[in-house]
Amino acid sequence: MKIGFDNEKYLRIQSEHIKERIAQFGNKLYLELGGKLFDDHHASRVLPGFQPDSKLRMLKQLSGSAEIIIVISALDIEKNKVRQDLGITYDEDVLRLRSEFQQRGFLVGSVVITHYNGQSSADTYRKRLERMGIKTYYHYTIDGYPNNVALIDSDEGFGKNDYVETQRPLVIVTAPGPGSGKMAVCLSQLYNEYKRGVVAGYAKFETFPIWSIPLNHPINIAYEAATADLGDINMIDPFHMEAYGKLAINYNRDIEIFPVLNALFEGIYGKSPYKSPTDMGVNMAGFCICDDDVCCEASKQEIIRRYYTALNHMAEGDGNESEVQKIKLLLQQAKITTDDRKCTVAAKVRREETGVDCSAIELHDGTIITASSSPLLGTSASLLLNATKYLAGIEHDLKLIPQDLIEPIQKTKVDYLGGKNPRLHTDEVLVALSVLSKHDENCRRALSQLPELRGCQVHSTVMVSEVDRGIFKKLGIGLTCDPAKKQK
Repeated sequence: MKIGFDNEKYLRIQSEHIKERIAQFGNKLYLELGGKLFDDHHASRVLPGFQPDSKLRMLKQLSGSAEIIIVISALDIEKNKVRQDLGITYDEDVLRLRSEFQQRGFLVGSVVITHYNGQSSADTYRKRLERMGIKTYYHYTIDGYPNNVALIDSDEGFGKNDYVETQRPLVIVTAPGPGSGKMAVCLSQLYNEYKRGVVAGYAKFETFPIWSIPLNHPINIAYEAATADLGDINMIDPFHMEAYGKLAINYNRDIEIFPVLNALFEGIYGKSPYKSPTDMGVNMAGFCICDDDVCCEASKQEIIRRYYTALNHMAEGDGNESEVQKIKLLLQQAKITTDDRKCTVAAKVRREETGVDCSAIELHDGTIITASSSPLLGTSASLLLNATKYLAGIEHDLKLIPQDLIEPIQKTKVDYLGGKNPRLHTDEVLVALSVLSKHDENCRRALSQLPELRGCQVHSTVMVSEVDRGIFKKLGIGLTCDPAKKQK
């Protein structure tokens, strides 16, 4: 895979800037952590070379002076909000995050339940956490937040919230997803620390949009595509331009909230430490791009992937038309179409030729491999076989899995398990290959090529099953699908 991002440089200079920010505020900093901490696959897709756990590795250099607060909204607890990439509810993800952090040597000091207004589900969850020995605090809904500064910056606003006891100079505030109230927790802590004679600081650690590259750079456009459902819009930071006469990129929510934050800072400190929302951020990612062309191409592919994802959600009844239309505009802004995804074009051509569901994969050397569904195999399973055979130098016409082995599996699926689709999925094909590999050299060679598929791109002319989608994800393959149901 071509590399466009210097990960080691990022780890070094990002941690240096966080240390500088801690020192700036008298050795107490609340760091709002936006995005995902140890599974940031969006960043690794648009910045090839960025490791999904880069933020965690960077913060691990500071773990001796850091502790973590995990934030969850009572509103998300009440509606059982699900983290789509993992398929688990936010309340369960809090426990997962806590366990992951602790396994990596971090101190997880507490959990804060925000937007609390007496919800019984939040009370039940708090009792569950406290039975597990986890300190849990409530932060309350404040009327008029964030615009009613006079109320917020008072004992009836932030002063009403539970004061979260912390031990270390760097307090990382994170959450399962957006809208959890991380910023409000940070600001509430600043208010309550100040009342106790501690002058603490606030900073924001969020990778996107990257402030130091152009507004219409494909990386920043890809961020808009990724957050199309939230309505985020990248903008030139007008406060930064006014203060410094320099262009900097931020997004609408931070720009809109900055005058309020500024007033809150002035209410707490007497004067604001920041002149722009960009000033609040600690983000050196833009200075670690080592091959802009590679990152541009990767970002364009991400925009197309996001477009297909939105179309699929619409087809499944989970999406909305405005998200699709927004990403359409972003495709135009980036001057690309779905035809700029080579595997998409190849899969559709094969579909027109065969009249059945088809798929295609673009390998790292640019080779395109295609596959069709058959009575025995689904198109995804067939594609994995074709691709691994090609990489292993095995003749295309050689059948790795004999028909007399596939048919008993199909019988079990349909007759005993009540399945309606007899075709083998990707997981079933890989299990069959694994069994055969004990005595078959070709199967062994084909299986050994699976790591070579990481970072490759696949398109299917039909929406694939959750099983197949999961296998592609585990293999690190970028998948897109036409918003069409499987043929019978």
